[in-house]
Amino acid sequence: MRNNDGPPRSFPVVGMLPELLLNMHRIHDWCTEVLGRCHCTFIFKGLWFSNMDFMLTCDPANIHHILSSNFANFPKGSEFKQMFDVLGDGIFNSDMDLWKNQRTVAQGFMRNHRFHNFLSTTARYKVEEGLIPVMDHFAKRGLVLDLEDVFQRFSFDATCILVTGHDPRCLSVEFPEVLFSKAVDDAEEALLYRHVRPRWFIKLQRWLNMGQERKYRKAWQVLDDVIAEHICQKRKDLKYRGSISEIVEDGADLLTLYITEEKSTGLECDDKFLRDTVLNMMLAGRDPTSSALTWFIWLVSCHPTVENKIIEELRSKIPAEETEKRRLFKAEEVQDLVYLHGALCEALRLYPPVPFQHKEPLESDVLPSGHPVHPNTKIFFNLYSMGRMKSIWGEDCFEFKPERWINERGVIKHEPSYKFLSFNAGPRTCLGKEFAFVQMKSVASAIVYNYRVQVSDETPIAPAVSIILHTKDGLMAKISGRWD
Repeated sequence: MRNNDGPPRSFPVVGMLPELLLNMHRIHDWCTEVLGRCHCTFIFKGLWFSNMDFMLTCDPANIHHILSSNFANFPKGSEFKQMFDVLGDGIFNSDMDLWKNQRTVAQGFMRNHRFHNFLSTTARYKVEEGLIPVMDHFAKRGLVLDLEDVFQRFSFDATCILVTGHDPRCLSVEFPEVLFSKAVDDAEEALLYRHVRPRWFIKLQRWLNMGQERKYRKAWQVLDDVIAEHICQKRKDLKYRGSISEIVEDGADLLTLYITEEKSTGLECDDKFLRDTVLNMMLAGRDPTSSALTWFIWLVSCHPTVENKIIEELRSKIPAEETEKRRLFKAEEVQDLVYLHGALCEALRLYPPVPFQHKEPLESDVLPSGHPVHPNTKIFFNLYSMGRMKSIWGEDCFEFKPERWINERGVIKHEPSYKFLSFNAGPRTCLGKEFAFVQMKSVASAIVYNYRVQVSDETPIAPAVSIILHTKDGLMAKISGRWD
């Protein structure tokens, strides 16, 4: 069945599906192996008459062509919207003018200096009042802690505050159950299986209300209910508060801005629009940040030399007499740290939070790799594989080397976005890139400088089968104070 010199063997009727199913438990690494044999691009053949054929690529030239130079010909497409229907008409699902208008408004709100201040304050508040108490609790008792769960709770709380102004306080030593987060995880798992199953099978599961589609429907209902509560409460709060200028000055979360600035944006901010917007932004803030932090802390714990260099860089920001004490760093203290930034980028290169993307052309085209594509051709970018291609990153592409992001002048080396795709590229470049780095640096500096992390050998660290690059079984570790 295996072809060591090219794409998987294609059988009559079932195509390449047998090898895909055999490797589903390690789908990201299997795709990397196949793309490595096929010069970064190959055509997957699925079941006959099932519309499961697709192109898989991690070729930077193809990605630059699709995301930048011929952007107008490659919208998300109707199939993407059907597959990710839970996102509604939010910014991730939208195309053309609808997407352009939403992006313009969101970009304006995120550039608001009040929102910037709110971001820095929120990150520090959640580190001090949420993260540190949990870390200290487990460190003092010598208990094993799932750091991935901690990071998900941190990013969920922080994102919920930034988007809705509400702090769910799910990051606490009690580790309360979070229905919203569980629903997001269930929906993401179901969405991945939608990519590898025939459309008729998905429709059958939906009609019978069984399997992954049953889980997906239940998760969707939970998401709707939770967001509806936030919107209703926000409208009540705004109704009984002061003038718009006072409201915005007091707390510029995004939901407040959308409601109070509706007339100036030209958007119809009814409950449906707000529901889709809140969900899209909650997903954008919760999952990528927590995934990136999980893989970063694991990689640093496996590389003591990198850990020591980060600590020394952090020490350079504080007085000598305070270097042997616990310390939390302000956003402005860590924003320009070169080695820390390089280490975060290196973790994102090897373990991109969103491991693949999906596009369709409107009109026939030929990609730089020479592959023709036609309307309704499904094209998947594999970001996970891109970070592991020797032709792109060199012979040492599997190594964790923050130095590759630092040039000879000691400043951050710029890599083209279509080569380092963790924050997307072209007109759809991630709006929250800066905010993600603020949160990641706040958490990373607090943990690396103040704690030692010993990852459990009993739980192998491997990527989960999901549209978000979570770990399969969590990041189980023991924590101890560095300066005790």
